[in-house]
Amino acid sequence: MFEHRDRLAATPAHELALDCLAAGIEAARPDRAVERHCSLDGDTLRIRGAEYDLAAYDSLRILGGGKAADDLAAAFEALLGDRVDGGVVVTNEPTADPERVTVRRGEHPTPGEGSVSGARAVLDAAAAADERTLVIAAIAGGGSALLCAPVAGLAVEEMQAATDGLLNAGASIDEINVVRRACSEIKGGGLAAAAAPATVVGVLISDVVGDKLPVIASGPTVPTGTDPAGALEVLDRYDLDVPAVGEYLRAADPEAPADVDVDNHVVVSGRDAVDAAREIAADRGYSTCVLSTRIEGEATAAGRIHAAIGAEAAESGDPLAPPGVVLSGGETTVRVTGDGTGGPNQEFALAAADGLPESAILGAVDTDGEDGSTDAAGALVDAGTVEDPAAARRALEKNDSYGFLEPKGGLLRTGATGTNVNDLRVLVVPENDGDR
Repeated sequence: MFEHRDRLAATPAHELALDCLAAGIEAARPDRAVERHCSLDGDTLRIRGAEYDLAAYDSLRILGGGKAADDLAAAFEALLGDRVDGGVVVTNEPTADPERVTVRRGEHPTPGEGSVSGARAVLDAAAAADERTLVIAAIAGGGSALLCAPVAGLAVEEMQAATDGLLNAGASIDEINVVRRACSEIKGGGLAAAAAPATVVGVLISDVVGDKLPVIASGPTVPTGTDPAGALEVLDRYDLDVPAVGEYLRAADPEAPADVDVDNHVVVSGRDAVDAAREIAADRGYSTCVLSTRIEGEATAAGRIHAAIGAEAAESGDPLAPPGVVLSGGETTVRVTGDGTGGPNQEFALAAADGLPESAILGAVDTDGEDGSTDAAGALVDAGTVEDPAAARRALEKNDSYGFLEPKGGLLRTGATGTNVNDLRVLVVPENDGDR
């Protein structure tokens, strides 16, 4: 899974960190999720305990978007075969090639023309559904950018400016998606409304802390309505001036949730990745501690806290005695003040490296294989990664974690993984230096 794995796995502790990360990503794959939670018995489709009688429908279509939407569509094709008679999904780096569902390319993390045309194709296909249609909505993280259907009067360039500005300011995904929902025809239940009176079943891969349905891809199948005033508050909070967006929001009235019935099922999330990583560590005889699957905030601060936990474990045996593995998930953010290259997981790892005890290894990845806008999924570091603390601090100030870690051989590269369940972090604290 990881490029140059032999070089990265320099010690048993490094190898364990890599194995835990790989197991977490593997467990989050859409085909694995569909195998765990979906089944077909005659004409009965079961999804997480809910049952759907396929004999009641003349047509079954798969519509949606997100970084794993193509893999999710392919997994349902494998389950349902020729019962699937069409569909459209939008992703940015296709890793699957379903036969009956068209895969469109959009842009991420900033929406572009492909995101707009792809979203329009999804909405058009939804509008063609009728009461005898079952729509399986394949929704995954990244769908907020990949399914971009600006309301009349707003252009994609204005949504690009709003998205980039909020990302660079370190806004949370919850905050960003308040703005996106207020400015979109497909978010906040728009996809489900377009498909009415069809039966719509959302199958979601969560990249959101707490698996909040309205936030995953901004909720195309979750009727929430819009909150223009709340969106304006977000823009004001980060002192972001996007004139066209602000003008639209000031004139817009709140919209009530669409009157549609939708079943939504989360089939895989960051918890699955953390649990799979923990199982690997436990099988190797390590004690384990799941710190949290909800770590948010500044990446550098979170990294330093993880390093402090590692140092405490090595010295006192709290919160776990070595040999141990501390695991966490969630989604940290970066406030961009410099002109360097990097991503949240690389900043997290670099900030942690300077405070790690001599024996510890830390790996941090974005499970989709793309940390920020770089070609790295994250980084693998130890106490030897930072020989010059002042240089590491300068790199963090310039947001140039990639530039610092690349010559050190610390970057982790996987390519597109076909899933997206946020960040996964593994901190290995061996029993003694001989384990490294």
